[in-house]
Amino acid sequence: MSSLNILHVFRAPVGGLFRHVMDLARAQAERGHRVGLIADSNTGGDRAAAAFDAIAPLMAHGITRIPMSRQVGPGDWRPVLHVMRRSSAVKADVLHGHGAKGGAYARLALGNRGAVRAYTPHGGSLLFGHDTLAGKIYLTTERLLMRRSDLLLFESQYSADMSRSKVGLPHGLLRVVHNGVSKAEFEPVVPAKDATDIIFIGELRHVKGIDLLIDAIASLRRQGRPLTATLVGAGADRDALIQRVANAGLSDSIAFPGAMSAREALKLGRLMVVSSRAESLPYVVLEAAAGQVPLVTTRVGGIPEIYGPLSEALVEPGNSTAIATAIADALDHPDAMRQRTLALNERVARSFSIDAMVAGVLDGYQTALQNVRESGRH
Repeated sequence: MSSLNILHVFRAPVGGLFRHVMDLARAQAERGHRVGLIADSNTGGDRAAAAFDAIAPLMAHGITRIPMSRQVGPGDWRPVLHVMRRSSAVKADVLHGHGAKGGAYARLALGNRGAVRAYTPHGGSLLFGHDTLAGKIYLTTERLLMRRSDLLLFESQYSADMSRSKVGLPHGLLRVVHNGVSKAEFEPVVPAKDATDIIFIGELRHVKGIDLLIDAIASLRRQGRPLTATLVGAGADRDALIQRVANAGLSDSIAFPGAMSAREALKLGRLMVVSSRAESLPYVVLEAAAGQVPLVTTRVGGIPEIYGPLSEALVEPGNSTAIATAIADALDHPDAMRQRTLALNERVARSFSIDAMVAGVLDGYQTALQNVRESGRH
């Protein structure tokens, strides 16, 4: 494949979306492509700044950060104009938008007609339904932007199916390319000496079901199980969740240490619990599986695609009682939990590598570029 000029556009440099973009950009640059990043300047804090500094030497087209609002507003024209200018300046072959906002900016950028407009939702708008005003606005916008999508890259078959159901059939090429983890992440995680019984890693917001996990822990403690937990992450619901823990009398048993790397966080607990109400294909599940961390997770989004034949172990979402039962079962049957952990580790090693992810994305770019050129668009 000839060297491509690639710009990745995304809003918040946090969570699984940020990890995906950074892994992809780094690997593309290492394969000889000229890559640049465009991201929000108001989010991510010191951790994002350090990550950008680390990857900057590889970014031939640089890293630019400008204000990007979470909500739709009149100020959105500024990022669109910035993307347009950057695309023309670097003669981009591919504008790859990530998340709802990044995807909108990449596809709304006019000029440079020969560039492929690629979009990866990472959940984003697809987590909404048509039953709310916000959902109607986001999904209608997605339907309109579909006409400017040359390549839709979904990180799970679940997301691809949701897009077809909620947005409609794509006008461009559609590919499912699963997220992947690196070989180094398959080094087993050794819990810290003071590790709590349970570890949660993720954004502290309603969709992650942390309230359900807190209720499950409270229920198990009432049953005589003195469980402890560490809830790692940051988010809008942090204060409300701390108050919920206090109201349940669990302030001495549940800690909120803030955001940190997944690898560092996994050492802080002996059983990983993913209590989400909705997901796409979460990195944290892949990271825990790679590190051989025992895992309890809900049956949402693309998680069954990770588990495959092990999916009978997945838990009903939105149900604190089901989460409590699964935690108790994992603790009461450590040998069975260990066997499942090793089986999941082997499955992730076979099917969810960074190399496969990068190859799938680049192949999508190449096919979409060929389609654009054959259409006569330039």
